[in-house]
Amino acid sequence: MRSRWTGTGPGGRARRRAAGDARAQRHGRSQRGMRRLLPVLAAGVAVTALAACANVPAGPGPAALGTATGPAAPAVPAAQVDPGLPDRLAAAVSGDAAYAHLQELERIADAHGGDRAVGTPGYDASVDYVSGKLREAGYEVRTPSFDVRSFTANAARLTVADAPVPTEVLSFSPATPPGGLTAPLSVRPRTPQDPTPGCEAADYAGIPAGAIAVVERGVCPFGQKSQLAGAAGAAAMIVVNTEDAALPATLGETPDVVPTAAVQKTAGAALRDGQQATLVLDTTIQQQTSRNVIAETTTGDPNRVVMAGAHLDSVPEGAGINDNGSGSAALLEVAQKLGAAPPAGQKVRFAWWGAEEIGLVGATRYVESLSEQDRAALALYLNFDMVGSPNAGYLVYDGDNSDGLGGQAGPPGSETAERVLTEALAAAGVPGPETTAFDGRSDYGPFIEAGIPAGGLFTGAEELKTPEQAQKWGGTAGQSYDSCYHTPCDRLTNIDRTALDRNLTAMGSAVGRFAVDLTGVPAR
Repeated sequence: MRSRWTGTGPGGRARRRAAGDARAQRHGRSQRGMRRLLPVLAAGVAVTALAACANVPAGPGPAALGTATGPAAPAVPAAQVDPGLPDRLAAAVSGDAAYAHLQELERIADAHGGDRAVGTPGYDASVDYVSGKLREAGYEVRTPSFDVRSFTANAARLTVADAPVPTEVLSFSPATPPGGLTAPLSVRPRTPQDPTPGCEAADYAGIPAGAIAVVERGVCPFGQKSQLAGAAGAAAMIVVNTEDAALPATLGETPDVVPTAAVQKTAGAALRDGQQATLVLDTTIQQQTSRNVIAETTTGDPNRVVMAGAHLDSVPEGAGINDNGSGSAALLEVAQKLGAAPPAGQKVRFAWWGAEEIGLVGATRYVESLSEQDRAALALYLNFDMVGSPNAGYLVYDGDNSDGLGGQAGPPGSETAERVLTEALAAAGVPGPETTAFDGRSDYGPFIEAGIPAGGLFTGAEELKTPEQAQKWGGTAGQSYDSCYHTPCDRLTNIDRTALDRNLTAMGSAVGRFAVDLTGVPAR
């Protein structure tokens, strides 16, 4: 998924839809219109037969497109860079092969307690599986470790005016004292229809010491709200959802937060300033170690690196076959078919991230570990998170925020990633790809924060498919892109094979294009 740390609309995924969020009101689905289809890849370009290239077997299975394998392979001279690589890679990648990886990821989950979440044997086995397949393909593989916190919620109870109120704890909330916390509610902010509720220190001015702050979700990270409430003297915080639905959310790694829980919209509307409430949160936060998987080609310019990544962890609720087994499996297939030594001008680096589901931790730690020189060498990052949703949307991150979906304009070059990926989807047979907010909610977030241009593909999570989208893409209007999002039913039966195939083809085309041609991506 895209991490649950921000207070935007339902799950905060493809668009910000929180009530009171002025940007979301201005750019809602019904108002934003369809993005014009960018020019399709030239129809006259022929796909070169795989037999025409100097293929080298990449271990068992189909041959890779590289000219050599092994860490000693030389860089490819500019004269030998193959401009036909994007088309050949797009034609070579196989949806059946990616699906076979998904079958293995489900088998791993089933053999290890039903999930592949961070800190579990299922995640470690997933790391070993991906690493093994990459080594078979000739890659030198690293699995750098990083520290990460894990979270367990044992109980969450809220009583207001002696009546129970259904509630849920936000991930990484501190526990209340034993027996709970009893204090008056303080509804914040007091200004009606505040477009940034609870996002500024002024929203908590005058709060009674030890009170339980009540604030609506919207626009800023939940951790920011909780931290501000605590700094003003609140003992805890209740977040009111903008709809009558569960609020799967996290405080992430924000320091100095207070115990924080959430209630649904109707329950929250009944909360009144000064009411006596008792909040019981029994939580456990532990420090542990996790791993990323990193592999890169031996050919290409080390000072101009194209990077592509997908998160490998699932949520604890299930096997995570669409979220994000689909992106991980598709990326593994692209890496295998590209091979460790392709005829490319840029190095290509692949990454499978850990701990995305609890705050983009693996990707964040990786970016933090890079020297200034290493960051400058990263020309572009491409992210693939959920590319097989069963009621699929065909969405490309809005790299320049030209559609005003509530995200941000990425570093220069992000608009090129958007254009290339949109063209690649169109060439793969997708009518009218659309954009989704570039809001930093998946593993590209740490990259754009570091000034590295980025882009990516996404087939949607819990938001609803519009009638217009169903008409052009198929599927069912009024239903979510993925009704099994973050649930036990996110299994092989949850994968749309057509969406997986199309996105995989587009991934191969885009990775191949940037491997041989970085036009439109400025050097930094």
